[in-house]
Amino acid sequence: MGKQFGNLMKTRHVVSYYLSPFEQKLFPSYSQRILNTWRRIRSSFFRVAPQFVVAYLVYSWANEYNQNLKKKNPADYANDI
Repeated sequence: MGKQFGNLMKTRHVVSYYLSPFEQKLFPSYSQRILNTWRRIRSSFFRVAPQFVVAYLVYSWANEYNQNLKKKNPADYANDI
């Protein structure tokens, strides 16, 4: 009547690999990953950190300058009753 389930289609030139979940390690080379992460952060810190520091200083200066511009000048209202 037809093909059996699982043999419904023939696929050519396709390679698939499977790894059994029973053969996987839970934490393979966990300490090496931590050391590698620390090394990568340390090597790129001086390329990234100055840009963030400059951006933060510009941002804080702009916010402070904006707050000062929004304040009213008390000398303008000195003669009011």
